[in-house]
Amino acid sequence: MSEQQRMTQGGGQAPGGAASGRPGGPGGPGFGFGPGRGGPGMMGPAQKAKNFKGTLRRLIGYLKPHRLSLGLVLAAAVLSTVFSIVSPKIMGNATTKLFEGMMEKLKGIPGAGIDFGYIGNILLVLAGLYIVSTLFSYLQQYVMAGVSQRIVYDLRDEVNRKLAKLPLKYFDARPHGDTLSRVSGDIETISSTLQQSLTQLVTSIVTLVGVVVMMLTISPLMTLIVVATLPLSFVVIRLVTPRSQKHFRTMQQSLGQLNGHVEEMYTGHPIVKAYGHEQKSVDQFNAVNARMYEAAWRSQFISGTIMPLMNFVGNLGYVLVSVVGGILVMKGTIRIGDVQAFISYSRQFSMPISQTAQIANIIQSTIAAAERVFELLDEPEEAAEPQTPAVLAEPRGEVRFEHVDFGYKEDVRLIEDMNLQVEPGQTVAIVGPTGAGKTTLINLLMRFYELNGGRITIDGVDITSLRRADLRGLLGMVLQDTWLFNGTIRDNIAYGRAGATEEEVVAAAKAAYADHFIRTLPEGYDTKLNEEASNISQGQKQLLTIARAILADPPILILDEATSSVDTRTEAHIQRAMNELMQGRTSFVIAHRLSTIRYADLILVMNQGSVIEQGTHDELLKAGGFYADLYESQFSGGARSRAV
Repeated sequence: MSEQQRMTQGGGQAPGGAASGRPGGPGGPGFGFGPGRGGPGMMGPAQKAKNFKGTLRRLIGYLKPHRLSLGLVLAAAVLSTVFSIVSPKIMGNATTKLFEGMMEKLKGIPGAGIDFGYIGNILLVLAGLYIVSTLFSYLQQYVMAGVSQRIVYDLRDEVNRKLAKLPLKYFDARPHGDTLSRVSGDIETISSTLQQSLTQLVTSIVTLVGVVVMMLTISPLMTLIVVATLPLSFVVIRLVTPRSQKHFRTMQQSLGQLNGHVEEMYTGHPIVKAYGHEQKSVDQFNAVNARMYEAAWRSQFISGTIMPLMNFVGNLGYVLVSVVGGILVMKGTIRIGDVQAFISYSRQFSMPISQTAQIANIIQSTIAAAERVFELLDEPEEAAEPQTPAVLAEPRGEVRFEHVDFGYKEDVRLIEDMNLQVEPGQTVAIVGPTGAGKTTLINLLMRFYELNGGRITIDGVDITSLRRADLRGLLGMVLQDTWLFNGTIRDNIAYGRAGATEEEVVAAAKAAYADHFIRTLPEGYDTKLNEEASNISQGQKQLLTIARAILADPPILILDEATSSVDTRTEAHIQRAMNELMQGRTSFVIAHRLSTIRYADLILVMNQGSVIEQGTHDELLKAGGFYADLYESQFSGGARSRAV
């Protein structure tokens, strides 16, 4: 929805928003190289940033104010991981002591037995280590949650302030869904990565280094065996993932087609039924659904083979470690408890590698998401507000366009050397073919776009010397596309002026001829409007927007074909309300139905960005020019029809 549609006098932004999930996340055990919602350890292919290093540096800049907290998180992660790494070695000592006691007893050595006191002490030490490790892990998560949410809070606030400063052309040039995706989905991706993946990355690296060190202290030979199985693991990954990726891609494409088809059929349901295409719609759905089913089960099956294959490779390593460990124990090179500890470490060895691979994929997507957010933050803003703004204490509503030049593109002018003078209280109608520049004229008056040349004044004051809020506070708009937000009818009318009383809201509704239909509703002014305000008619919506504008009491009105989408009877009610609203105000009326502007003080006929005719209705008919042609085409059914 454009800013113009939101600006019904003093317009701010209605509450609302959207959220979307992050595009992927850590998978289960295994190497996370596969795309799409796959099997174990599988996740979507990472989006790639255009400038990875630059974006990463900029994102790190948001972490710098939290150095102390991040240092505490790092220390807690290291200590938690170290304590958990030491545990298998200590448990191995208990196993060794138990084994030695059993062997001495079997040999019949006098006084031999199991030293349960020693084992009990080890168990107490282990319990202490696990408790301390858990406490440090809790501290790490607690502090990191605060840091990540504060960073995301600041980022969202920065984005929100940026959106308020962006010119209308930014929103006109981009799909609204893309902006929402940057504000919600991309920032949520950053949030999840900061909260989970950074600490997981630190933990994985510390675990990997610590496990390798502990394995080397036990047996370099067995460590070499474990490391030697890694290439075989990568071979499995390289063999499986390419086969699954193509099916994941097909599945994602089919999912997009399925969502698009469902949305299209849902929003156009009356048309589908009217033309009898229900079966055709069902057949299309079944075809896309079948493609998705075929791709989904193949991708899930193929990616699901990774874990069994990885387990097979891992079990080969465990067998070799067990055999070699047994031989070394028999030779007296190492103790049996060390073999147990080593097997535990070898199991831990593959997990951080898998996690690191997944996190690398996540970080790629996160940097791509951050880059999209930073692109929004780097967009050119509206021209700065004047340092000493002018103030119109008692605005009269005199409007002048003086030698105005404007084009949406620098090299293409839509309006050239336009001059126009509107006296206070006049009603000015603007007519012309589609693309003639009618709405552009209003956009320039509202300062949604900046001029390429010339100036526009209100009561002799250049609009660029006014604060935008003050300028737009002088203007009230009633648009063809009504805009009502979720809330009560009272709230929607009161949106026109902050702090409006109940009596003022009701008086505005009465002036707009809306009070009667409001009171016929079960909850009256407390009736809640849903998302599309489908619980009231189009004409009733329009009356509410007129009531909103009446409450705002602006000196200048802009009416953009407010009656084009309603029936004749409703049009009469709305026209009567608008006539009430226009009393004593300067009014600009964009009209397609020429019958609604016959009594305008001045009619501007626009074509290709220029005012080609101006005068009253009678004067323009007598001139027999462009306006007369338009009028004849509408009311005489003449062949010389021109689209208005």
